[in-house]
Amino acid sequence: MTVSTRSASHVSDKASRFTESVIREMTREAMKYGAINLAQGFPDFGAPEAIKQAAMDAIAADVNQYAITWGARDFRQALAQKTAWHLGMEIDPEREITVTCGSTEAMIATLMATVNPGEEVIVFEPFYENYGPDAILSGASPVYVKLYAPTWSFDRDELRAAFSGRTRAIILCNPNNPVGKVFTREEMEFIAGLCREHDVLCITDEIYEHILYSHADGTPARHICMAQLEGMRERTVNSMSKTYSVTGWRVGYCIAPPQITSAIRKVHDFLTVGAAAPLQAAGAFALSLPTEYYHKLRADYQARLDLFLPALEKAGFGVTRPEGAYYVMTDISAFGFGNDVEFAMHLVRDIGVACVPGSSFYHRPEDGAKQVRFCFCKKDETLLGAVERLAKLA
Repeated sequence: MTVSTRSASHVSDKASRFTESVIREMTREAMKYGAINLAQGFPDFGAPEAIKQAAMDAIAADVNQYAITWGARDFRQALAQKTAWHLGMEIDPEREITVTCGSTEAMIATLMATVNPGEEVIVFEPFYENYGPDAILSGASPVYVKLYAPTWSFDRDELRAAFSGRTRAIILCNPNNPVGKVFTREEMEFIAGLCREHDVLCITDEIYEHILYSHADGTPARHICMAQLEGMRERTVNSMSKTYSVTGWRVGYCIAPPQITSAIRKVHDFLTVGAAAPLQAAGAFALSLPTEYYHKLRADYQARLDLFLPALEKAGFGVTRPEGAYYVMTDISAFGFGNDVEFAMHLVRDIGVACVPGSSFYHRPEDGAKQVRFCFCKKDETLLGAVERLAKLA
């Protein structure tokens, strides 16, 4: 597609209200300086061989044309079966699932399908950088509610005050990117109560649902899906996980009640038409893996966390142990830099490790000026290489 440009005034107000992805910009900086990339959250180890073989088999079998717009039937059926054993929820694969080009499209398609211009969407911050722009692109106004370190808990009065007659939805990332928080049942129940009281949708991003550690008190973290709570099945939309280490395949999904699913499917159709057919076939295979796969996944990430976290502390970072996902949000106050961007550029240029400036996860950059985020979804040798370089800071 070619767009002729005559004037900067042809840029929309919406596009001027946010920047390009800082996370992906830091990946480009890592490539420029030959740094170890602990910025963007993609594994540098291989996907399971059986899943890769399933994709190759699908291509060889000529599963290479359009699938059904809202998702290949075998993928949707496999997802319904996994949701039944994992969450104890029966969903209709014909009327309650939309397969999308990654969970990124799932989020924007859902917001565009459910939110009207002038309405409000509540977003916890620090937030994954897509959520604010997604709300803006859907014509809504984001309303931010803080998660406070070190436990990354929210103030209940502040959250209650964020709800108004204009509130259409709240976005909940659980386990959380960027801080690794896993919301407790009590917190989930409080959020659910506000959603029921104000007739608000809860749009959940649960892509790290199988990557869990423990809470600060040592009790194992447990992922709770909002749709499992009383009265929330009909007002919850959720999306896919990074469980299978195939982030570049861009296959995600939305699970929602039929009326909402119908609207999401219409938006999805005109956004992307559909996700890659052979990769949906491989996804159906991945969703059928036994529970042992998920136990090993959790143990492997626990080992990576145990390797990397002490090294951050030793190097001088202030660290709160994550309860889930594969990120660590750190405090950089001890290093004496003016802000997070200065520190992140020093780290990538002079130390050889890329991270993400904390300001990119806040609507007011100064709120993240003393924070940076690292990801640890990497091979042991990658993490050990980063540990060696970070030791120069100490």
